[in-house]
Amino acid sequence: MIKKITGTWFEFWHHNIPEGKYWNPILKTFSEEQWEAKVDEIASLGMKYIVLLTTAQVYNDTAWAYFKTDIYPFADMAAADPIGALLRAADRNGIKVFMSCGFYGNWSQTENNMTSPEVRARAFRAMEQLYAQYGHHESFYGWYLPDELGIWPYYPDSFIKYVNEYAAFGRGLNAAHKVLIAPYGTNHALTDDNFVRQLESMDCDIVAYQDEIGVRKSTPDQTGAYYEALRKAHDKAGRSAMWADMEIFEFEGEVYRSALLPANVERMEKQLEAISQYCDEVLCYQYTGMMNKPGTIAFCGHPDSLDYYRAYKKMIDEKVK
Repeated sequence: MIKKITGTWFEFWHHNIPEGKYWNPILKTFSEEQWEAKVDEIASLGMKYIVLLTTAQVYNDTAWAYFKTDIYPFADMAAADPIGALLRAADRNGIKVFMSCGFYGNWSQTENNMTSPEVRARAFRAMEQLYAQYGHHESFYGWYLPDELGIWPYYPDSFIKYVNEYAAFGRGLNAAHKVLIAPYGTNHALTDDNFVRQLESMDCDIVAYQDEIGVRKSTPDQTGAYYEALRKAHDKAGRSAMWADMEIFEFEGEVYRSALLPANVERMEKQLEAISQYCDEVLCYQYTGMMNKPGTIAFCGHPDSLDYYRAYKKMIDEKVK
C-alpha cells in the first residue's frame, strides 16, 4: 500500500542559504497572488496540510519577520502580507495550516533557542500577535515547533521541556489548536519503555519523524524497520499521532552545503512503500522548490521541479487508491 503525500512544509525563504540557491531569490519577488497560487498548486495534488517552516528569520547580523510585529522589521519582499495570502488560499482549499513558532533566535543555534528565556519571550509574543492577526482563519489549525534536536537514542530532556512549554502557551491562546513536531535521529531512536514514557510525557498532538533519506543518513531499505518500531511505541503510549516527514530532495553537492534539488520519483515511490503502512499521514519536505505545477504563475526552484510534479501526479493517479 502506498499513501499519497497529504501535506508539505512551506516557506517564504530558505534559512540555509546554499540549500535555497534555486528559489530564495525569486521568492522575495512573489506577490500575494503568486503565494496564493502556490497554495492552489499544493491543493491540486490532494494535499490537506501545510506546515509553515518559519514566521521570522534570524541570523547573526540580521533578522526579519513575515508579519506585522514589533519584534523584528518586516522582510524585504514584495508581498505585504504573505502569511495572510497563505491562509486565504488555504481557507478556500480546505487546507489546514500549522503556524510556525520560530525562528526567534539564530536558526542554527537550536539548543539555545529551546532554553533561552529571551528567545522564548520573543516567540511567545510572536504567537500572541500571530493569533491576534490570523486566528480568525479557518485554516489556522495549530502550531509547528521548528527548533529540533535529534533522538540519540532518546528525546533530550531540554526538548521535552521546550515542547511542553510551547504547547501550554499555544493551548492558552486556543485549546483546540494542534501541536506538531518533526524530530530527526529517526535511525537512532531506541523505542523501549523509556522512549514510550517520553512520548507519554510530551504534550504534543503529532510527531512527524524525518526519514532522513535526503540528507543521506538512511535509505528506503532501512526506514521501514525504523517506522515500524516507532509505530509500536506510539501505539503503546497512546498519546500523539505518528506522521512522517519524508524528504523528497537531494543535494547538488555536499550535504547541507549545496543546493537542494528534486529527487527522482522512483526514489520517492520506494520511500512511500517503506513507511506508508506505519504512518497516519505522510508529509513531505517540501513542495516549495521541489515541485512546480506546469503553467504556474509562481515558479520557484530547479527546472526539474516541473518534471517532478508531473511524475508524482502520474504515480498517484496510477498507484494510490
